[in-house]
Amino acid sequence: MKVTIGQINTTNGDISGNLEKILRAIERAKADKSDLVVFPEVCTHGYTSQDWFQDGDIIENALKPLESIIPATEGITAIVGTVRPNENENGKRLFNTAAVIHDGSLVGFADKELLPEYDVFDDPRYFQVGKPKEIFSINGIRIGVVVCEDFWNDKTFWKERLYENDPTDELIRKGADLIVSINASPFNKGKIRLRCSMVSHRARIHRKPVVFVNLVGGNDGIIFDGASLVANSNGDVILQAPAFEEFVETVEINSTKPSEGDIFEDEIGTIKNALVLGIRDYAWKNGFKQAVLGLSGGIDSALVATLACEALGPENVLCVMMPSPFSSESSLKDAEKLVRKLGCQSRVEPITDAFEVLCRQLNLTKPTKGGENLAAENLQSRLRGVILMAISNAEGRLLLSTGNKSELAVGYCTLYGDTNGGLAVLGDVLKTEVWQIARYINEVAGDEIIPNEIIQKRPSAELAPNQFDQDSLPPYEIMDPILKLYFEDKLPPKQIIAYGHDEKLVYDILNKVESPANEFKRRQLPPTIIISKNAIGIGRRRPVTHKYRRSP
Repeated sequence: MKVTIGQINTTNGDISGNLEKILRAIERAKADKSDLVVFPEVCTHGYTSQDWFQDGDIIENALKPLESIIPATEGITAIVGTVRPNENENGKRLFNTAAVIHDGSLVGFADKELLPEYDVFDDPRYFQVGKPKEIFSINGIRIGVVVCEDFWNDKTFWKERLYENDPTDELIRKGADLIVSINASPFNKGKIRLRCSMVSHRARIHRKPVVFVNLVGGNDGIIFDGASLVANSNGDVILQAPAFEEFVETVEINSTKPSEGDIFEDEIGTIKNALVLGIRDYAWKNGFKQAVLGLSGGIDSALVATLACEALGPENVLCVMMPSPFSSESSLKDAEKLVRKLGCQSRVEPITDAFEVLCRQLNLTKPTKGGENLAAENLQSRLRGVILMAISNAEGRLLLSTGNKSELAVGYCTLYGDTNGGLAVLGDVLKTEVWQIARYINEVAGDEIIPNEIIQKRPSAELAPNQFDQDSLPPYEIMDPILKLYFEDKLPPKQIIAYGHDEKLVYDILNKVESPANEFKRRQLPPTIIISKNAIGIGRRRPVTHKYRRSP
């Protein structure tokens, strides 16, 4: 049996565009003389369509996309992720389902049974729980079809499970010869390798081939990495799709030839590729061809500029340098050096005159070394935000925000200033990871793309004389491991302290993270590209108004 992976990049609500990709992949599978072509979860409508799935028109026309797909399947079987109406008066109005279509006829549906509601997932808000599935017999092959979470509850693989039943195991007990799993599994650090291990384990332990097809592409801040795969009954991966790109290829299901290529590159390189895809898809899918960002001469904006140039082309990226009275001469020179290396557009828009005028008008004392004046410091950041937004409006450019996760977590940022933007590129990237990605880019290029002067520079917002981040924050190499344990591993303070971190420092940092003022800032951030579990973004929900405090 020949099987084709249809790893496509869909856009929420672009049903005609999504259908075009589905139909094109079906024709490619036919040309390969494939027996079965498999597509990702809800690829007809877009998996992250959120409350559109509660819209009456969407529900009423849920099956309409199949009218175009069914006739195209003459001579082949297609398994397509979609939605279908719930005809029962009770329950949610839609099922998240896999349509099984064979030789020009709809054979049936496999509805999703396990509906996740953690992190970025909110399936129970939109979908009705499906009933236990039956086997589909196609050309003498008994196929068990599951939708995403229905594959992710293997008691022989996971130490902790969220659900009592395992739909995949039930299909195997019913006699499935082949398991097909359609997915919209978002990217986060380490997840590609985890998926591959999970699929290979299931195939090997049950001696059943597994076809695991995953969505690819950026939708708002959620990144789907693809990395689909086919494992034979020995658990060997015989077809491995690349990460972060579309892929339509065919393999013989009984092949023993291992897949060529290795997608398990350095994790930092994987994060870099996820960020590039996130920028590209967010821009293109929202109608932006060009981007703008503020370039300070620091590492964060340097990395965002570099990523944006790779995503959109340097000719489409504008870097704006906005020196103030406190900007160092070296920062401007370093920024100019980066611009020359990237070959992108640049412009200088000083803010000194506007800053002086507003300080006089508002009777603000200018910042001095050791004499903090937060209003005057924030004024500089907000002036830069005004300039960047004006350029964005005037030239139709997507404004890329450059703040990193470490700073956003503890509120070391200015609302309506450096938080301005249409997309927060580094909002889920810790400061220490920013440096790692910058070094990785230079290492892979074999060239100093991001100047070493920028990488080695002491971090500074340069909003006051001789100001450095460590005047206000712990060193990032000390703070970041604490933030990582708190956000990504969801550990409570005592367990974080048990890793050897100072007790007072842990409580100070976590209380900054959870302060109402800082939650208020984060609530107003642009969409954030998510590269970790439990990230700052739509998957993390906290009240602004609260009295919670962490204490020993």
